[in-house]
Amino acid sequence: MMMRDSEEHVMRYCDQLSRTNSTALVRVKSPQVYSVNGDKKEGILHPDGSFMKTWHEILLVSCVLAVFVDPFFFYLPMINDDNKCIVLDKRLEVAAICFRLITDMIYVVNIVLQFLCPCKIKDPRDIGRTRILTNPQEIRKRYLSTYFVVDVLAILPIPQVVIPITFQERKGLNSLNYRKFLKALALLQYVPRIFRHGKTNEIQQNSKIYPCESCIEFVSVYPRESCTGCLWYFFSIEREMGCWYFVCRKDDGCKLPSSFSCADHGFANYTLLLNDNCPVQTPNTTLFDFGIFLHALQSDTVSSTDFLQKIMFCFWWGLKNLSSLGQNLDTSSYFWENCFAVMISLYGLLLFLYFIGNLQMYMQLKTSKQLKILKNKKERAVIKDKKKSIQSWINRNGLDTLMEDIMFHTGQSLDEKEDINIDNPFDLLPIYLKIDIKHHLSLPLLEKVPIFQNGSQNLLKHLVCDYLKHVYYYEGSYIVKAGEPLDRMLLITEGVIWKFASSSEETVSSSWVCLEKGQFCGEELLDWGFKSTSPSPCLSNLPISPMTLKTHTKVEAFVLTADDLMGLLRQHYVTPPSHAASAALNVISER
Repeated sequence: MMMRDSEEHVMRYCDQLSRTNSTALVRVKSPQVYSVNGDKKEGILHPDGSFMKTWHEILLVSCVLAVFVDPFFFYLPMINDDNKCIVLDKRLEVAAICFRLITDMIYVVNIVLQFLCPCKIKDPRDIGRTRILTNPQEIRKRYLSTYFVVDVLAILPIPQVVIPITFQERKGLNSLNYRKFLKALALLQYVPRIFRHGKTNEIQQNSKIYPCESCIEFVSVYPRESCTGCLWYFFSIEREMGCWYFVCRKDDGCKLPSSFSCADHGFANYTLLLNDNCPVQTPNTTLFDFGIFLHALQSDTVSSTDFLQKIMFCFWWGLKNLSSLGQNLDTSSYFWENCFAVMISLYGLLLFLYFIGNLQMYMQLKTSKQLKILKNKKERAVIKDKKKSIQSWINRNGLDTLMEDIMFHTGQSLDEKEDINIDNPFDLLPIYLKIDIKHHLSLPLLEKVPIFQNGSQNLLKHLVCDYLKHVYYYEGSYIVKAGEPLDRMLLITEGVIWKFASSSEETVSSSWVCLEKGQFCGEELLDWGFKSTSPSPCLSNLPISPMTLKTHTKVEAFVLTADDLMGLLRQHYVTPPSHAASAALNVISER
């Protein structure tokens, strides 16, 4: 009779729970996963899009081509020694202008794209991260205030116009000062163009068109030697022209021509005079000292039409003197010649320091890269072991159907190198997975508890979803000791718990009980809750544990505490008959 009353009480409690349960469980969906920076690669002009990556590689090739082509303009003038005049290499001029036109047109398109493309900027609100600037007005304002002027100066057709004009017939304008101004104008354009080449370093490092770092370094170093060699060639011609000008002004019978161009016949009428006073093959420093430019004049490099031979000879001269810091240069007293020699010496020293710095940097990078590879290997091995441990935890608990979701969420924490407890991955999971695991592991154990065996599933699910908590005990931990209040019920999902009496009078067989996975303990707490006539049972009346509970191994369990049980009773309280509580107690005690 009492058993029937106890079952009726539990059924009444479950029915009341199903009618008044206003806190029904809603499954929480997995949150949508976004990329780290939160940006989507939409639009053809997105800075990380395929089009812009391809365009950056085209721009890189254009800049590399410009590095090789720009010195060509200084090789245009040649000396016609028979007529003592200057002639331009027309084939080289056409080739240089065409190549320069191609590179400049590509950069004009790049200037237009700079006004249109979203760009990456540093986020002032988050140090170390970048954001995409998409406001057209801000994009234009930013470009106009940074690189626009430099880019425009870099594409002005100065060498195409200035160098041919220097040797064309311009009466009244062919003074030495005028030519110096034009030469300085052509040389100054190298500043924005070299600066533009420096802006491509990041593209070089990220580009796939460079097979090795040495190629990048060659492209970075080549302009130095090439520029030095072409200037040496150009100044050699200027120096001989200066000798012609100096000799003709001193001789009363020599009339200065309107230009040095062969189209104006140059100094053809004064060949003997110039050969005697501007000797090259048998130099006379008393008459005129050519200084460091004599070798270019004696080797007929300034008269050669073989462009490859000419450029390689000048490149070797520049490389040799830069590497020796200009120590072998025997200069004259000419001011600008000495300035050029000083520039070579200082430039060579800077290149030497640059080389030493790069060598140290590459050695450090190589060492750090090797250390990083070893560190990554160790981290990957550790992560692999941790994933195996998590998979073992999944298999032990029969969660194979949830393995993909569990591995995904725990894998994110592992990839972020978070310090996690792989023996207890439950806390790393989102709410919806925790609820699924609670259902899977706890419901079968709750159904074994006598007071719930004939109860409604709604009560069990409500306990699982809202009140059961996942706990983890280390080996040798005391859960509760004999004589202490019993304030929790455990559903063991992993590990072993010893349940024993502290009294020495008890026999060994009756004193020690081993509780393993799939068992529970502390069910006396349910009797304390259900026999109460109040929605808030008094904690002073908690049952006293007659046994000590101590973990033998690491233990995972779901726990229902006295406070949680009181919360359940307050929310879904049904006044029980007095005899029903006694019946429930009898059911538990009969176990």
